[in-house]
Amino acid sequence: MSSEPLSPTETEHRLRALPGWALEGDRITRTYRLPSHLAAAALTVHIARVQEELNHHSDLTLGYDTVALAVHTHDAGGAVTEKDLALAERVSAIAPAHDAR
Repeated sequence: MSSEPLSPTETEHRLRALPGWALEGDRITRTYRLPSHLAAAALTVHIARVQEELNHHSDLTLGYDTVALAVHTHDAGGAVTEKDLALAERVSAIAPAHDAR
């Protein structure tokens, strides 16, 4: 997977397919709301597993009933790359199973 930086325009275009994700500065971000703290913790663990599989990690924050992610690629000077979008796609695919919205 490419570590080449994507332009902000390309990133915004690609994020249209990932509802809830946004470009904020040099990162893509998403916050999920869940029905309980345990549900949020379970999603956090599931995301951590996906990040290990991809060998690509976000800033992951667990709140009472929220999970927030912010991700960019350090190898690309902190820019958004295909790696970040692949992680966002995987997280978007697993989140509904945790009743995340």
